[in-house]
Amino acid sequence: MPEQKSPPSEMIRVPTALIPVVKELSKLHREGHTIALLQGLEELLSRFDSNIDIDVTPSSKSVLQLEKKLESKLEAISGQLEKLSRAMASGRYSNTRPRRQANPYQQPQVELLALPPENLAPRLGLSPSSLAPEREKLTTKEFISWTRNRDPRGIGWEWNAKDGLYHPVK
Repeated sequence: MPEQKSPPSEMIRVPTALIPVVKELSKLHREGHTIALLQGLEELLSRFDSNIDIDVTPSSKSVLQLEKKLESKLEAISGQLEKLSRAMASGRYSNTRPRRQANPYQQPQVELLALPPENLAPRLGLSPSSLAPEREKLTTKEFISWTRNRDPRGIGWEWNAKDGLYHPVK
């Protein structure tokens, strides 16, 4: 049996000022706090202005000012990260917040239509020929309950002899 190796670690270059922050992030990730960590970072980063328009030549006044701002913001992030780490370690910060859905619009519930026996039977895990005997030996109320227990969405079905179809019962 060949020896299974773990995948190689991904290495990235990080500015020196960020090394302690990245180490702390890595530690929290290894401890299983990834989702809570990402949520906390998202909240924290959303507080900072990301629409800065600057001259990017290395010696420009804007870059020097940006470096100073970055240093102070990194200190703030580091402080917040430390608080977040302590909160996670003490159990005060949990992962119970619901995740945002990719689609903000709720999809409408699909209305079920009446089904012929050959379409309802497979839905209930039966053959079409075994559906009618069950319907005939049970009362209407019992049959609705029986189908509700077998239906994947928990829907009860009622037979209508006039149209020969099974209708969903809410």
